[in-house]
Amino acid sequence: MNTITFSGRQIAPSKVVCVGRNYVEHIEELGNEMPENMVLFNKPNSAVTSTLKHFGPETRFEGELCLLIEGGNIVGLGFGLDLTHADIQNRLKAKGLPWERAKAFDGAAVFGSFVPFDGPLDDVRFELYRNDALAQHADYHLMIYKPLEILDEIRSFMSLEDGDIVMTGTPKGVATYEKGDRFEAVVYNGEDKVLRTHWMCK
Repeated sequence: MNTITFSGRQIAPSKVVCVGRNYVEHIEELGNEMPENMVLFNKPNSAVTSTLKHFGPETRFEGELCLLIEGGNIVGLGFGLDLTHADIQNRLKAKGLPWERAKAFDGAAVFGSFVPFDGPLDDVRFELYRNDALAQHADYHLMIYKPLEILDEIRSFMSLEDGDIVMTGTPKGVATYEKGDRFEAVVYNGEDKVLRTHWMCK
């Protein structure tokens, strides 16, 4: 089983539950329709990794605030990259088919370490830099669906096991990337830095 790091422990998520189309400007930049209901999809444990690999010129990064679940509650915060084969996803969407081939491939859920967090999320925000240039940024208030709403919707039809991860969606600024690209993600709670994560694309 693939693992993530939380407070020095190695944890194997049974799944990663992802929210699609949770930021208005991201929906607009990709020319997607505004969803009537929350868009959810899963990535399996085999997608989980701490290593960012290059999967080809049509694969893009999508930075996301991530929630670690234990005992049915949010116990930790992390940052992840939801990797997407954009060309494959576009073909699948055009035919009304599921996205797994484009979203759930091995290595498609890239995570840094998670840190303990059990307080209110109203002041949480993040910044993602690619090669020292700001690529994406977002905060709680830009989300269409807030974290507790997301958990309620997931629980309405699926169990969250200890160690599962919820990826809360990506804001505008998604793009393809290259080998050698450097990424740095910083998550803030108010003005306090909660965590900092680095990746170098291999």
